[in-house]
Amino acid sequence: MQAAVILSAAEYQSLTARLDKLEQAEAARRTPQPPPDQVMTTAQAAAYIGLSVDALLRARRKGRLPGVRLNERDWGFRRSALDAYPRRFHRPTMQAHAA
Repeated sequence: MQAAVILSAAEYQSLTARLDKLEQAEAARRTPQPPPDQVMTTAQAAAYIGLSVDALLRARRKGRLPGVRLNERDWGFRRSALDAYPRRFHRPTMQAHAA
């Protein structure tokens, strides 16, 4: 024998809305996180963006390009920051060459 529960329409809609919200939260939890942004060394970043190492470090010192401290002497650069860096002469990146 099964039990029957009588609910008002408003109560039923509130419960189904809550269930939908829980299902969406569970689906969002199960989706994989994007991979972390790649950090390139100074030489790799300079080759990727098409600048000399000196020009790249100069842009970092002037605050035009954010850098990541790798150790006491070396800097790294995130690929997303390099892709967003405005190039004066519109030099294509290595990614554009591959396409």
